Order: sequence, then C-alpha cells, then structure tokens
Amino acid sequence: MSQIDFVSRVGVWWTSDLWPINDVLTRAREIERLGYGSLFYGEAGGKETFTQAAALLGGTERLVVGTGIANIHARSAPASESGARTLAALHPGRFVLGLGVSHAPLVEHSYAGSYSRPLSTMRDYLRTMDAVPDGIEPGAQRTARLLAALGPKMIELSGTAADGAHPYLVTPEHTANTRERLGPDKWVVSEQAVALTTDREAGLRRAHQHLHMYSQLPNYQNSWLRQGFDESDLVVGGSDKLAEGMVAMGDAGTVATHVRRHLDAGADHVLVQVLDDDPLPALRELAPALQLKQKSDHRER
Repeated sequence: MSQIDFVSRVGVWWTSDLWPINDVLTRAREIERLGYGSLFYGEAGGKETFTQAAALLGGTERLVVGTGIANIHARSAPASESGARTLAALHPGRFVLGLGVSHAPLVEHSYAGSYSRPLSTMRDYLRTMDAVPDGIEPGAQRTARLLAALGPKMIELSGTAADGAHPYLVTPEHTANTRERLGPDKWVVSEQAVALTTDREAGLRRAHQHLHMYSQLPNYQNSWLRQGFDESDLVVGGSDKLAEGMVAMGDAGTVATHVRRHLDAGADHVLVQVLDDDPLPALRELAPALQLKQKSDHRER
C-alpha cells in the first residue's frame, strides 16, 4: 500500500480557483500550522490540478495535498501517472491523486468527451496508468490513488484497482458502508461540508446554496437515494432533510462531533469543507474542538 503521511486525521477540502495562488499559499501555510493534515481541492474547469499541487507542496512543509478529484477526462492516463510520479519524487508521502469520472454535463460540454460506461472508462484509465514505464521517475514511491466512489461498483474498483476511496457528500453511514466494502487495508478519505453557525436558518441557506449544483447531477441524486433519502429530497438545492444530512451545522463542538462520526465509522481521514469563501476563520475556531495535534496519529499502511 502507498504511504500517506497525514500529521492528523482531519484535513481541509477547499477549492480556491478564484483566489490568487499566493493568497492560497498563505492560507495553506496557516492550515498546516493549525494542525490540519491535508488540503484537498476539486477540478471542474478552473485551475489545472497538477500545477496547483506543485505550488501547494512546494509552499508547505508537511501538509498532504490531494486532488479531490482530478478529472480523468481532462488529461491522458500517462500524463496523470507521470505527473503524479514527479510530485511523489519531490514530496514523498505528501501527494494523493484522487481520480474521478466527473459528470456527464461537464464532460460532454466542457471537455467535448463521452460519458458512456464510466466504470469501464475508469478501469481502463487505471490500467493505462499502470503501464507507464518504470523509467519515468525511477525509484519514486508510487502516489496513493483514491477514486471518487459513491456507488457499490466504483467502491469495489477503488479497492481492487486503487488504494481506496474519496467519498464526497455522504453521511457517516455511507462511510461505514465504504469501509465494510473495502475492508481494513484500504484508505477511506471522506469529505464533510460544515456551516459553523448556531442560526439554523442561516446554516440551511448556506447548505442549500452549496447543494444547488450537485442536486441537479444524476450521480449525486442516485447516491442520495442509496443513502436513504427519497425523491422529495431531490429538489434543486435539496430539501431541508438533505441539507442537514449533508452539512454539519452548529457550534464548533457540534461540528467536531459530526466529523468524529465519520472517523468512528471507519474513515482514515476526514476533510472539512467550510461553506464560506474564506475557510480560515471557521478552521481556526474548529481546530481546538477537533483536538488537532501536530504529531502523527494516522495508521501506517
């Protein structure tokens, strides 16, 4: 298994495409100082993901940087593998390559690609990555690969052809199901959106805004139905029930308790996504409640 050197079991998920990279680096350094173990970010037509990773890794000391996820339709499999190996050679144990098939509207309109047979497409992509010659960055530790896995077949593939799963917009019960399917020896890195407010209506407004785009994508609709929600929850922006199921709301202690539910359910690492443009104020407040420590407490693999 590929090593990931998380310094703590809680990290950050923040897509900062609209921020100047130097401002992102300033915040990444503080995220690291606060004791968070990682910084993951998305890729949906904004900044190029490997360039961001190189900047973040070079600008921090121990922070793990992860793509959450790198869209496999945005670059060839050899490009992903060779880029990941180069980052692994420069920063051993600190780069996680999260890969995903994305969504039909984005793939077909932004990348002019085909979204047919996403499971087979991912399987073939991973096989092509494996075929890249060993002469590319010889001796470098292979980067840990996580798949954006929501349904049972993609979760299974994340265990047989990758190093684990990166579930997004899921309940702790889904994390437990993923752990059960993968067994004890694969990584489960779950994302958890949070709204740090004791004003329920304000929290719901943030949650509905956050879910607005996702609620219109079939992949997430199907995932939520499998997680126990029903058709009445799949309105644009999500129902209040869905919003409260996907977004941890409340004071720092309440949010920290929800994060720990994912850890108790079997997640190795949980990524906190603050539903504010600038995540730092909330991350500063959350850090003591999460009892973050600089000393490593992750499971060796």
